[in-house]
Amino acid sequence: MRLFIAIKPDNKTLMTLTGIQEQIKKQGVYGNYTPYPNLHITLAFIGEYPDPKKVLDAMKTVPFSSFALSVKSIGSFGELYYADMEISDNLKEYVKNLRAALDLAGIPYDKKSFTPHVTLIRRASKPVSRNIQIKPHTAAADRVILMRSDRGAAGMIYTPVGSVRGS
Repeated sequence: MRLFIAIKPDNKTLMTLTGIQEQIKKQGVYGNYTPYPNLHITLAFIGEYPDPKKVLDAMKTVPFSSFALSVKSIGSFGELYYADMEISDNLKEYVKNLRAALDLAGIPYDKKSFTPHVTLIRRASKPVSRNIQIKPHTAAADRVILMRSDRGAAGMIYTPVGSVRGS
């Protein structure tokens, strides 16, 4: 099964993210917008791996407190546009420790450096104007989720497999 470890933003942050998507749509930009239920911050992409219990066990070895996060700006990787997230030092440290726990357990994952972002649109039909209004607020993320990713008829379907709550 295809797995990744993520943070699901709180409802207020999700509303901010969908508001940004609406502003992009008003610019006449077409593409593959990330549906509301799929908006997340990936902490570690594992990919095809047969043992979600082993991943959850590794996740449980890494203690954490709730993380503060907020939408900072809009960024892009070519035709992919994302919300660049401002994160706390606690989350950076947690991701470092989480990846070390995955290494220790022998669980493979994508070793790219952690860039906290939420993908908003893939294959944008034209460049997105960066003149987007972002409602400032800070929210707390209180759990980390192991997600399964399956391709469905209408796109990717993300299903929580398990989670670890913060204190």
